[in-house]
Amino acid sequence: MSIKEKIIELMSQKDYKPMLKEELLVKFDIPIEFKKEFFKVLKDLEKEGTIIKSANERYGKIDTDYLVVGKLQGHERGFGFVIPEEKENPDVYISAEAMNGAMHGDKVVANVIKRSEGGKRQEGEIIRILERKNQFIVGTFEDNQNFGFLIPDNQKIFHDVFIPKGHTNGAKNGQKIVVEITQWPERRRNPEGKVAEILGYPDETGTDVLSIIRQFDLPEEFPEKVIRFAQNIEDRISEDDIKDRKDLRRVKTFTIDGADAKDLDDAISIEKLENGNYSLGVHIADVSHYVREGTPLDKESYRRGNSVYLVDRVIPMLPKELSNGICSLNPNVDRLCLSVIMEIDKSGKVLSHEIVETVINSDKRLIYEDVSNYLEDNDEEAREKLDGILEEINLMEELMHILKSQRENRGSIDFNFPETQIILDERGKPIDIKKADRRIANRMIEEFMLITNETVAEQFFWAEIPFLYRIHEQPSEERMATFSKFIYNLGYKLKGKEIHPKDLQMLTEEIEGKKEELVISTMMLRSLKKAKYSMDQDIHFGLAAKYYSHFTAPIRRYPDLVIHRIIKDFIKGEMSTHKQEILKANLPEIAEHTSYTERLAEEAEREVQDLKMTQYMSERIGEEYEGIISSLTNFGMFVQLENTIEGLVPFSQMLDDYYQFDEENLKIVGERTKKEYNLGDKVKIEVVGADIVRRNIDFQLVV
Repeated sequence: MSIKEKIIELMSQKDYKPMLKEELLVKFDIPIEFKKEFFKVLKDLEKEGTIIKSANERYGKIDTDYLVVGKLQGHERGFGFVIPEEKENPDVYISAEAMNGAMHGDKVVANVIKRSEGGKRQEGEIIRILERKNQFIVGTFEDNQNFGFLIPDNQKIFHDVFIPKGHTNGAKNGQKIVVEITQWPERRRNPEGKVAEILGYPDETGTDVLSIIRQFDLPEEFPEKVIRFAQNIEDRISEDDIKDRKDLRRVKTFTIDGADAKDLDDAISIEKLENGNYSLGVHIADVSHYVREGTPLDKESYRRGNSVYLVDRVIPMLPKELSNGICSLNPNVDRLCLSVIMEIDKSGKVLSHEIVETVINSDKRLIYEDVSNYLEDNDEEAREKLDGILEEINLMEELMHILKSQRENRGSIDFNFPETQIILDERGKPIDIKKADRRIANRMIEEFMLITNETVAEQFFWAEIPFLYRIHEQPSEERMATFSKFIYNLGYKLKGKEIHPKDLQMLTEEIEGKKEELVISTMMLRSLKKAKYSMDQDIHFGLAAKYYSHFTAPIRRYPDLVIHRIIKDFIKGEMSTHKQEILKANLPEIAEHTSYTERLAEEAEREVQDLKMTQYMSERIGEEYEGIISSLTNFGMFVQLENTIEGLVPFSQMLDDYYQFDEENLKIVGERTKKEYNLGDKVKIEVVGADIVRRNIDFQLVV
């Protein structure tokens, strides 16, 4: 038992009375020369939120009946919620007066003052700040002659930051800046800081997105030693590199990607066997050959966790020397791969497969649009571009339909959400926003990646090797009950208490093309848990898959890189007991970290998208559009336009009557006229406002 475990065991005993750290030192008979290490263990346990130090310096275990450890989610009006680390516990409401100097994102301990009863939420006060989140804050500088203020971009950080005159660093009124906090807020005092970086005026090219990059602390530049390391990697394949690999250079392989893609990490080969089955090869760039564990390149890749795709730029996980160079499966050059070659029958079942280190030479770089134009419209120009590979494209379409049908039969849920395409001019200004089509070529590659990820995960589950799975847990009964009630009010229902993915899939088919489709699909997605990485195998609920992993994108996802290393050790017979023990110790932390960086990337991508949408609509004030009512609240209704932009019609703008939200029946009703607005209704709106700072777009109805 470790010393941490012994401390927790002692403090968990009923007769334990809180002790000073010196008393604990004696209790555990710790030699004096190890005093510092022991006190550090206490500090770590306190930082984790496992134990707490009282005002009289005594340590005890946190009593979860009254004390809640979690992240503070702030609100622009000064109050907030503590989101518990123990996910099954309810959130705790914290009034502005009970914040006690805590800020949005801080890890805190809250003392529960009022229990939740009769539908009322739990209330509490913050008694300890375990970890500060916002050492640097991005916002707008406001000059006040003798001092300055930072107005944070993130509305959840409700404190303005005071900047003494000597610490403004030449910042000008209205500029976007980054401030380093020098003094944290207290009960009735704002935080203080100094200007660490001036980003520029908001209307200067790139300043808006750069502000979001800084807000999310995304690593824009690679450290110098990482760049040097990447530049020292050979940009050609040597004979030594390929001597123990399966040589597939004579096999017809090709990539299919977007026209702008530079990091081509997957290639396909396909043929029909004499027995009528399909041989599908999915060849993934062997990034692990170049990014060796423990190197500066590996450490930086782990820190980033994944590439981040913003509207006007990509923040890559790997330097361009690898992502666009030696690891990219460009045509007519030798490239190292980790290949999964599967025999798949006419029902979509993988009969056999092998995972093998290979060398390939891609014959062609295909573009999604060309392949889709050929398959959907038999376009002559596209046909010419695909000359010499048409037979393979036709086979891919055949197999795609088989795999898709097989997935649907088991209950895989296919959300039909429109993707947004934002087109910018050279200054970063949005000039067009439209719905992006999810066409057949994209769906083909998706299906092939899905079957590959499943096949790899299942093999390593049965091999009983420590592995990194992509899991999507069963939704909670409480959330499904709420969702069931929601759809019942719209005329739909789910069968039974135990929800199977098939039930939700059947619902998506039932609502397809109906006015409620977007609303129900959105609520369904919100009712499900978020997918994450885990060392412990579990289902992927959304895909109705028993085994699933992320294997197919090691250029842009660190978990895939980790999996490649595990697979290569295994297939080369180098997966020793010692290596397995190291994996068991390290994989949980890798899973937690990469799940976090994935969420961070999603938030940053959404923030940039919302920003560009608001900028776009700010130049269209007074214009009229048609849209559908996408959600209802007690202060108004949200309307989504054909181009996927969403705005609010507040009740204050609905002047023909006094409207109220009938939550039980999911509609808005006029008090005098009894006029109704329902989810999914088509309405005509006029754009009346766009707040770029808050990312809010306001509409009013055109009657």
